[in-house]
Amino acid sequence: MRSPLPRSLRGQLTAGLVALLALACAAVGVTTVLALRGFLVGRLDQQLSASAGRFAASLEHEAKPDADNQPDTRGQANGTFGARLLRGAPTQAAVVRQTNDARVPLTAHDRGALAALPTDGTGRTVHLSAVGAYRLNAVSGDDGDILVTGLPMHPVEETVHRLEAVEAAVFGGALLATGVVGALWVRLSLRPLRRVTATAAGVAELPLASGEVAMPAPVPVVDPRTEVGRVGTALNRMLGHVGNALERRQASEERLRQFAADASHELRTPVANVRGHAELALRHRGPVPGEVRHALERINAESERMSRLVDDLLLLARLDAGRALERTPVDLTRLVLVATDDARAAGPDHRWLLDLPETAVTVIGDEHRLHQVLGNLLANARTHTPAGTAVTVRLRAASGTVRLTVADDGPGVPDELRPEVFGRFVRADHGRSRAAGGTGLGLAIVHAVVTAHRGTVALASRPGRTAFTVTLPKSAPADGPQGAPADG
Repeated sequence: MRSPLPRSLRGQLTAGLVALLALACAAVGVTTVLALRGFLVGRLDQQLSASAGRFAASLEHEAKPDADNQPDTRGQANGTFGARLLRGAPTQAAVVRQTNDARVPLTAHDRGALAALPTDGTGRTVHLSAVGAYRLNAVSGDDGDILVTGLPMHPVEETVHRLEAVEAAVFGGALLATGVVGALWVRLSLRPLRRVTATAAGVAELPLASGEVAMPAPVPVVDPRTEVGRVGTALNRMLGHVGNALERRQASEERLRQFAADASHELRTPVANVRGHAELALRHRGPVPGEVRHALERINAESERMSRLVDDLLLLARLDAGRALERTPVDLTRLVLVATDDARAAGPDHRWLLDLPETAVTVIGDEHRLHQVLGNLLANARTHTPAGTAVTVRLRAASGTVRLTVADDGPGVPDELRPEVFGRFVRADHGRSRAAGGTGLGLAIVHAVVTAHRGTVALASRPGRTAFTVTLPKSAPADGPQGAPADG
């Protein structure tokens, strides 16, 4: 069940302000109503005490037919109640009207209530069936009777209800105005906190894991002594530490990339020389001992593998450095056909299937590098699946993009390997990969080349189906790099 309370700090502060004001208004309203009611009832009690039961005493003459013996209503307020009790039972009861008195019919409940009144001269509020709520005062008469005088409570209740209505209207308007003004004030007061939130959200969206990151500008702090100011100051300090750490990491990565590029470039020549001398020694016409020939063949094979490793490392280093790729029209359909033919020749024990559109699919990119992407994906499928596995290459063109999928019905990629499958030197089967001459950089090169083309590559794998999907834009981005190939 959703909580009715607001979740935002602004809503909670506004609701708390309105709630506190509502409690204050309720306390003031209850206090003023009770005070006014007590004051008005006290005035009634004073009037009853001042009357001293004169009207009730005059009721003993009511039964006499002489007009001069009518109850004395002079000086009595309109609505004054009078009753005379003999031996605890009411004998006469009347109410003063405009010009004379009117008899009041009393029920058994009314008689019992009148008989229960103490004769201490203190006012009591009693509800009479015929006339409603009255403030009654009972005193002892001269003839051993009890004289009861009362004034109506209706004016008091009417005045109190009118005050309650006025207070409800005034307090309601005050609460509404306070809610609106308070919400605006809280919004204005929390504006620096919104800037802190926006800055933190912007930092959370930055690719902090890799690449050079431009940290956002510090949050302006108006008053560091306030809570919001302290939060902003702490955030700025944290951003400074994070920025310094990112700068040091970026500098370290740059030095590492430069070292990889320089080392790979410097290793190309000696590796080529070793390979050349090994090939030259193998072509020697004279007799060569079997052990020496075997050693030369191993030197040649390992130097060839080292040469591929150096070339892959050099390519990754140049892509990391942002070296531009060639941007020319590339017929992907033709590349798929050529790469699949090469894979079929390298893996004749696999089944190679094509799913291509009727019309040629063309993108803008580096043909050599895209061919390398296709070759690496097909080699990956061939290397890590058993004989007889079906590998399907599917090519589709959509609005503005091209989607290339290499899928197989092999055992799938292990769960623990999927998060780092595009990492460098990652191998699913170390023994097979090394035996086949793999370097563990094939999928890393796929990811780097596709990213350099402003595309994406994704993996979906389960037992019985593994699919690598490459999505490329058909045309070069407006701000895409232009220039010579990166491997020059």
